[in-house]
Amino acid sequence: MRKVWQGSFVAVVTPFTKDKDVDYPALDGLINFHLENETDGIVVCGTTGEAATLSKEEYTEVIKFVIEKVNKRIPVIAGTGSNSTHTAIENSRLAESLGADAVLLVAPYYNKPMRKGLKDYFTQVAQSVSVPVILYNVPGRTSSNIPADLVVELAMEVDNIAGIKEASGNLEQLACILRDKPENFMVFSGDDALAFPAVCLGADGVISVAANLFPQEFHDLIKYALNGDVEKSREIHLKYLQIIQLCFIESNPIPVKTGLSLMGKVQEEFRSPMSTMEEENKSLLLVELQKLLVQTSTYMSEIEEL
Repeated sequence: MRKVWQGSFVAVVTPFTKDKDVDYPALDGLINFHLENETDGIVVCGTTGEAATLSKEEYTEVIKFVIEKVNKRIPVIAGTGSNSTHTAIENSRLAESLGADAVLLVAPYYNKPMRKGLKDYFTQVAQSVSVPVILYNVPGRTSSNIPADLVVELAMEVDNIAGIKEASGNLEQLACILRDKPENFMVFSGDDALAFPAVCLGADGVISVAANLFPQEFHDLIKYALNGDVEKSREIHLKYLQIIQLCFIESNPIPVKTGLSLMGKVQEEFRSPMSTMEEENKSLLLVELQKLLVQTSTYMSEIEEL
């Protein structure tokens, strides 16, 4: 029987030092921050984690570090996708050997495979490991959409294809997956701004960028929606909608990492081709962060940093 996870899963950033090395003390602090604030799961080495800029050694060490730090308290999902099926298989086997609870498998980017190529890719990678595989549909970055009927077909045919992070921005497509999927196939919104309506439609939660900044609030947003308390969930959604929008005012993870630096949790360091945030946009982010943090006693130390 498939595992079923629900809640707010954070796509955690990878902090860097001034010398552009991985900042493990800062990463340790981030994981503590999420464990203390009821984040339901962690995705490591995804897009938000700047995985494309990590060496193979760094990629391995970051996944290993997070898995060991979390120590099975919540699920850890490793991003393992590639535009090469062979590389995705290697990455997935590596993540499994390190103890990842699941892998997140993005559709091949740049290549723009046809339906048959997409099916072959997901099937081959899933069959190479025994851990659950969560598909990742983000056509805005990959230039190819995984059709809803193909998602359902893969879920029916491959035992360990256990869920999807659906980030097409298309609620109709998400609804079709929810309508036709097999029982216990997990569906997570990959769009923070659509997390509330997605869960109201029947999704299991969100794999979130903005939860890097406000883990407790995103946990609560999803929890209330899952429990049928739509009004409380809607209230949180609307309160944090502006910060969600600001997290995507520039390419992810530039704004969210900048926000974390303003809160004193990481240094404002990126690896090229990511760059620091435009000052005008940074000012907008700072104003909204200050407003939200002042309203929330949980974040007194972050208010002092600001």
